[in-house]
Amino acid sequence: MSRVRVGGFSISLDGFGAGPGQSLESPLGRRGQELHTWLVGTRFFHAMTGQDGGSDGVDQAYASRSMHGFGAFILGRNMFDPHRGEWSDESWKGWWGANPPYHAPTFILTHHPREPIEMEGGTTFIFVTAGIEAALAQARAAAGDLDVKIGGGVETVRQYVRAGLIDELHFALSPVVLGDGEAMFAGIDLPALGYRVTEHQAGEHATHIVLAR
Repeated sequence: MSRVRVGGFSISLDGFGAGPGQSLESPLGRRGQELHTWLVGTRFFHAMTGQDGGSDGVDQAYASRSMHGFGAFILGRNMFDPHRGEWSDESWKGWWGANPPYHAPTFILTHHPREPIEMEGGTTFIFVTAGIEAALAQARAAAGDLDVKIGGGVETVRQYVRAGLIDELHFALSPVVLGDGEAMFAGIDLPALGYRVTEHQAGEHATHIVLAR
């Protein structure tokens, strides 16, 4: 049976998965890009963004793993669109250009209906208004024998964790202190939910920690 996983989710030493003040100009919040230094230098990220080169090593191995083996993705609306409320600009088709990195059905959690959007490379954005469990049921059906990735943002991961619906979580703990932003673990008792650390390995620019139920 397919699993539900979080892969390659970057957090700061003080537990924030995004900086404060997210906006169109700063989608990761102030200083949020610093959380992803471990990723952007890897051979995997270079290939994904059409660049040559990139590093090998531990960070590369976890970066590659964070996007492989998935047949569907689930994202919160903030991961797709910086705007709120009704879809006022339907020309907006995500942050990634014509060919997003998912290459599979990608379900967007929202309160506002919108027709699916087919993109280049096999990505189709499907908008789900019936909540996290409905989105997961659709994603499982689309993924078949492959896994489903909960891609973020922070609150989306938190909702699925609290509901006991995630089998495995991979966090990349970056050597950055943000002081403010979106807290990943506030009010969540991971041991009580059945999670324990199953892997931990220091990479070149982050420490990789995997928790499973």
